[in-house]
Amino acid sequence: MPVLTKSLKDPAAPADGVRVLIARFRPRGVRKDAETWAAWDKRLAPSQALFDALNGRRREGGRVVARGLPPLGWEAFRARFLGEMRAAPAEVALAEWAARAAAETVTLLCHCARPAQCHRALVQALLRARGHRGLH
Repeated sequence: MPVLTKSLKDPAAPADGVRVLIARFRPRGVRKDAETWAAWDKRLAPSQALFDALNGRRREGGRVVARGLPPLGWEAFRARFLGEMRAAPAEVALAEWAARAAAETVTLLCHCARPAQCHRALVQALLRARGHRGLH
């Protein structure tokens, strides 16, 4: 079965199969009964620190203390994100979703509008590297 990727802004479709949100944060203003995803797996999302670096922010003690910093470039983000995906929680999540994708279509969702520079494309590639066939 294929593993697809979509932005949360893209409409749900029957061909999506099981839709899994792989973002650090739930979308604001979406009621639980209006969610378009079946599962939310934060283990496959960038860490808070990496998300902040990508967006030119820095936190101390959970509070944003600097904004407008130079944002992290895509290649640096990619390298750091792939490093995070080698941690045990992410490895377990990847194994679980690879197994699920072997039986049914899985669509990875996040907030990013550009799939080519989004962690969901990296997660899709990691599933491919695990030997899953039929990825699109």
